[in-house]
Amino acid sequence: MDRERVIKAVEELLKALGEDVSREGLKDTPRRVADAYAELLSGEGKNAKEELSRTFTAEGGDVVIEKDISFSSTCEHHLMPFFGKVHVAYIPNGKVAGLSKLARTVEIFSKRLQLQERLTSQIAEEIMLRLQPEGVFVICEAEHTCMTCRGIKKAGSKTVTYCTKGSFPKELKIEVLAAIK
Repeated sequence: MDRERVIKAVEELLKALGEDVSREGLKDTPRRVADAYAELLSGEGKNAKEELSRTFTAEGGDVVIEKDISFSSTCEHHLMPFFGKVHVAYIPNGKVAGLSKLARTVEIFSKRLQLQERLTSQIAEEIMLRLQPEGVFVICEAEHTCMTCRGIKKAGSKTVTYCTKGSFPKELKIEVLAAIK
């Protein structure tokens, strides 16, 4: 990210909105916005290879579920936040990742300009690639401020997306959905 260019762009945006960028309340706003975007988009260009490379041997094929992984992301259509929870379930194929590594994977993919549908599939694809489980099932539930604060203004509405990779039986999906509720 070109921080100086972002600062100048925010100054121009404020001017275009009719604001006086020299007034006290806005004096440091362009810098603060640049800092905020640097943090909000810190996952750009990253993958979870390092996070998911540390694994542990696991016997049996029981499902692993990590639910309620909170996240926030930035909608690429409106540059507004969306936030919610991701639930990850996978069937190990002899190895499991540390639970914090699944949360870190969610963090990496949520910290970029994003679509919820893409976020859900990127998490599932990365887990399949790095852990090579029998199957993975990722569920993402999010509230989009571009829909709750503007436009239709339906506060509290949530969008749910699913992505399944590999072999994940329907009966097991039903059990996972029951476990996360």
